[in-house]
Amino acid sequence: MKKNIAKSLFASVLSMLMLGGCANQGLVQEDDPYNRTKTGAIGGAIGGAVIGATTGHGSTDRRQRALVGAALGGLLGAGIGYSLDQQANEIARALGTGVDNDPLAALDPERDIIVSKTSTYVKIMFRDDMMFAVNSTRLQPTARTKVGKIGQLLLNYPQTIVQIAGHTDNDGSYTYNQSLSENRANSVANTLTGSGIQNVVATAGCSYSNELAPNTSKRNKALNRRVEIYLYGNQNHMINPCQ
Repeated sequence: MKKNIAKSLFASVLSMLMLGGCANQGLVQEDDPYNRTKTGAIGGAIGGAVIGATTGHGSTDRRQRALVGAALGGLLGAGIGYSLDQQANEIARALGTGVDNDPLAALDPERDIIVSKTSTYVKIMFRDDMMFAVNSTRLQPTARTKVGKIGQLLLNYPQTIVQIAGHTDNDGSYTYNQSLSENRANSVANTLTGSGIQNVVATAGCSYSNELAPNTSKRNKALNRRVEIYLYGNQNHMINPCQ
C-alpha cells in the first residue's frame, strides 16, 4: 500500500509541476499573481492523493481514489490560491497602490499603505498617522473611505477570514497602549462590518510588542504605529500578528 501511495503522490506532484511548466510555455502567463495558485494546487493535490490512497479498498481502488483525490484537491487548492491573488490585486488597485512584497517597504516612512501577499495570506498595512489622530480610536475620513473600499471588495469573498491588528509605539504604559491598539483594531473592524460583509472578523491589540524598528526615535515610532489587515483563505493559516 505504501508503494501505491508513493506512486500516487509522485504522479500528483508531477502533474502539478507540469501545470507550472505549461505556464512557462505561454498557456498561462507566469507572473506574481499566479505563484500562490500553483502552490495551492500542489498542496491540494498532495492532500487529495493521500486521502484517496488511504480510503480505498484494494490496490486498484486506492490508486483510482488517489488520482481522483489529487485532481479534486489540486483544483480546490488552486482556487483558494487564485482567490487570494485576485483579492490582493483588487485591493491594491482600489487603494491606489500595487502589491509590494519587499520587506523593506514597511520601513519607508513615505509609504502610507502597503499591500503584500504570501502563499497563505494577504496583508494590508496602514500607517497610523493617516488612520487616527493622536490618542484617538476614531478613523479619520480618508481612512474610513479606504477601509470601506476593502469592505466593498470583501463582499465578493465572503469565505475570506479577516484579522485586524493594531500596533503602537512605546510612548505610555504597555497597558495603555494595549487598550489603544485593541480599540483601534475594533474601530477598523466596525467599519468593515458596516460595509455589510459576512466574513469572519477577528481583532487583536498588540500594544508595542511587535515593532518594525526600535522605538528609539520619532521616525521609528511613526513606523511602528500602524494597523494591519490580514486576509486568509483558511483559518489554519492564521498567524499571531503580535509576535
